[in-house]
Amino acid sequence: MTADLTALDLEEAGAVLAAESARFASFGWMRGTSGNLSVVLGRDPLRLAVTASGHDKGELTPADVVLVDGNGAAVDGGRPSAEAELHARVAALTGAGAVVHVHTVASVALGHRHPGGIAFKDLEMLKGVGQPAHDVEVRLPVIANSQDMKVLGDRLEAAREPRMPAVVVAGHGLYVWGDTPRQARHHTEVVEWLLELELTRR
Repeated sequence: MTADLTALDLEEAGAVLAAESARFASFGWMRGTSGNLSVVLGRDPLRLAVTASGHDKGELTPADVVLVDGNGAAVDGGRPSAEAELHARVAALTGAGAVVHVHTVASVALGHRHPGGIAFKDLEMLKGVGQPAHDVEVRLPVIANSQDMKVLGDRLEAAREPRMPAVVVAGHGLYVWGDTPRQARHHTEVVEWLLELELTRR
């Protein structure tokens, strides 16, 4: 453990991420061991608590997290999610305090249908991501998938829409972020609602 972080800090972060994971799993958005969550614990240097790899996200305990650095590498042992590097990249790029990655049917289906991005306008739910409900079109970026997290991070950085705290990875799922785990959760639920609405329209 680094000097400015304690085991208690990591355990408290683990308790938060376990609760958030259970919520998303109950929606069917983190089936099996899919999906991952993170929360920023320090900025200088960047440190994140990331859900551990290979665990059922509906059954996480406060111990099922790993401390990682700005490259997504474990700091004090443990095996973080394979996508920890992308969580760190999002946190550094956006200033987010928490990142959510879920595998939803709507995000995968619409990512294939709209490789150039998904536009939303004149919907009250847009207020949930800090945008006007009317007269402003907001685009949710869609990027091609890659197993290389640096490549995926580059694509996310190039496509990112500052007004939308989320991106769809085609054939994979949804990445969403916020200042806190609670805000990231709210953003995730709002963006997924928008995606489900778009799916029903087609």
